Amino acid sequence: MSETQKTDLILRNARLIDGTGAPSQYGDMAIRDDRLLEVGELGDLQAVRELDVGGKVVCPGFVDTHTHDDHVLLTDPKMSCKVSQGVTTVVTGNCGISLAPLKIDQRPPAPLDILVEREDQFFADFGNYLQTLTENPASPNSVCQVGHTTLRAAVMDSYDQPATAEEIRKMRKLLEVSLEAGACGMSTGLFYAPANAAPTSEIVELAHALHEHGALHTTHMRDEGEMVNESLHETFAIGAEAQIPVVISHHKCSGAPNHGSSAETLALIDQASKGQPLGLDAYPYTAGSTVLSAHRNLQSERVLITWSEPFPEAAGRELSEIAEELAMSEQEAVEALSPGGGIFFMMDEADVCRILAFPKTMIGSDGLPSDAYPHPRLWGTFPRVLGHYVRDVKLFSLEEAVRKMTSLPAACFGLKDRGILKAGNYADLVIFDPDTITDSATFDDPIRPAQGIEQVMVNGRIVWKDGEHTGDRPGRALRLQELAPFRF
Repeated sequence: MSETQKTDLILRNARLIDGTGAPSQYGDMAIRDDRLLEVGELGDLQAVRELDVGGKVVCPGFVDTHTHDDHVLLTDPKMSCKVSQGVTTVVTGNCGISLAPLKIDQRPPAPLDILVEREDQFFADFGNYLQTLTENPASPNSVCQVGHTTLRAAVMDSYDQPATAEEIRKMRKLLEVSLEAGACGMSTGLFYAPANAAPTSEIVELAHALHEHGALHTTHMRDEGEMVNESLHETFAIGAEAQIPVVISHHKCSGAPNHGSSAETLALIDQASKGQPLGLDAYPYTAGSTVLSAHRNLQSERVLITWSEPFPEAAGRELSEIAEELAMSEQEAVEALSPGGGIFFMMDEADVCRILAFPKTMIGSDGLPSDAYPHPRLWGTFPRVLGHYVRDVKLFSLEEAVRKMTSLPAACFGLKDRGILKAGNYADLVIFDPDTITDSATFDDPIRPAQGIEQVMVNGRIVWKDGEHTGDRPGRALRLQELAPFRF
């Protein structure tokens, strides 16, 4: 075979987990340019470079289905917090908040300040945002949604009421232009104050535009506590009436009175999914993280401060301790520390396990990269599933865990030619040691890369190797028009 006929790279002696949930097999893999050339038996194929992976796992790159990476893709495009975990594609614009389309002349309302602090950091045009991502690529690929709260902020002066017919018309026009530019869908954050007054009918009217453009809808539901069942029924109704696929974000049952409710919520989701396209994601922790202004509604056992604009020194400290020092109630301390964010311990481990094990559940980190003292899920979500829940707890098989991170989200979000090890698919790959992979990030020390991830490749180029970023940034901003039909 001549030099010109050689492929670029062959991975030898790999434990191949193809992403479908099928049992792993040992074999080789050939890569040419940004694609997989062959998987399994390669015959006498030769390569410019070969790597013996020594029986380690090689699988498709992980898809983080729930992120708030909208701004950090531009400000920290290496995205070490994600590629160090094996994440090769991130889904942004979740919980109703996105960087575009919004032109605003004042500080954005919470939770838009999760993304950025200043009004001039937003993009008035979604197409300009995607073009900026294309011209200044990040390490992972990205799929970007429009946030419903962002649309409200763009056209409404007051958020504590339903949008008028004219305001809905303006929001729909902004949404349609964004979808035409490449946004993959629209998210809602009905739990949060700027969107909570929006009736179901407002969302349905906007969702009709999603149907017309073949886009999807993700939702941080109106309630994840005592009214979680009612919120699920609202979510089902929106999807059914607008005839669109829906993904339930970070499904959970918050607050001690609701612990154990996941058995009922998952049964409702399972039944509804027989008649309409429904998906869901979850993160592998019993604590969530969001803006401090949500404290009153979360029924938390304890709260860690992740950032505070008035008191930056509070980051990493317990809310109860700060409240005692200030001689305030916890709610008064929240008001004194705001704008700010926190980690809220509010879930039960049995619910987390039940939700993670549910066959339709994808894995989404919901990490907040702008937090001074972030939740460890920002750096640890995917290795935690593979190490703690697969190897230690034995909640499900390694192959099933990989499926939840690869082919399942790739199908749900229309990632064409990604998520499965198959000749012709993109070379988004992870090489890891299943015996040592573990999340290093903790609530006490949250900014730490995982152990056991040996190499990560995006579009055929290595972005993470032996615990370090290579500096390469081959990620692509994937437009709606490039996506496959969403399959649930």
